[in-house]
Amino acid sequence: MVTVLDPVRSTPRATAAKRAGQASGLGLALAAVATVVWSGSFVASRALHDSVPPVQAAFWRWLIAIAAVAPFAIRETWRQRALIRAHLGYLTVASLLGITVYNTLVNQAGTSTSAGNMGMIMAASPVLMAVHERLTGGRLGARRTIGLLVAVAGVLLLVSKGSLTLDLAPGDLWMVAAALSFASYSVLLRRRPAELGSLTFLLTTFVLGALMLAPAYGVSLAVQGGFDARPATVGPLLYVGVLSSAVAFFAWNKAISLIGAARAGVVYYLQPVCVALLSYPLLGEATGPAQLVCMALILGGVVLGSRR
Repeated sequence: MVTVLDPVRSTPRATAAKRAGQASGLGLALAAVATVVWSGSFVASRALHDSVPPVQAAFWRWLIAIAAVAPFAIRETWRQRALIRAHLGYLTVASLLGITVYNTLVNQAGTSTSAGNMGMIMAASPVLMAVHERLTGGRLGARRTIGLLVAVAGVLLLVSKGSLTLDLAPGDLWMVAAALSFASYSVLLRRRPAELGSLTFLLTTFVLGALMLAPAYGVSLAVQGGFDARPATVGPLLYVGVLSSAVAFFAWNKAISLIGAARAGVVYYLQPVCVALLSYPLLGEATGPAQLVCMALILGGVVLGSRR
């Protein structure tokens, strides 16, 4: 009996293509998980705007995140302490942008703008990721570029409410700064030392970010006082500390390593759609027909830009 091998399945090229497809699918799924979870964090930040000062909300978020991640990461982190010292400069900058600055700006924005606007403006950060990837020698491709432009058009129409001018509140400007910070953090993830474990990176950046935030937390306590620990404040803090920090950051970091910042950034355009769907039942922020049309543009751009 003669066994005939399938020439397609048995070639190394076919095997490599299959693995690349699996990695691409996993990366897109993880980026989507992070995006959906982070959408809820904008709603949580908005819900806390009149009860917990922004700096205090950010500080407690990272304390909770450290407590959630530490049981899984402490052993690996201790083994890689020499690597942490060797890359401390890189880790400090990543922590400053992605942990200390970004989330504090999001909380500050929530004091003076809607959760819907926060999600819409934040969706602009993938543009910066894609531009940086192109400037550093990466190829976006025609399909991804068109998808990106379609999604951008949807975001701009949402923010401008269909007009030719942008009427930005102070919170909107804070969110623009947050988008810049997050885009820079995402680009830095591509330079993460390969030998540094994912859990080590996560726990180290959480700790460094909280340490850099501690002085501002002390000033906020002295000037603004503390907040009441009740279900309305503790619940959102647990959400952003465990899900939006520990789970979402791990998923996003892994997605970046699998598919790159630009391609993961296209999936990130789903965020304003998710925020709008959550903010209406939870915060009473209505979504009209015009917003639905813009969301269709965003979704169309995401589908077009995320395909291989």
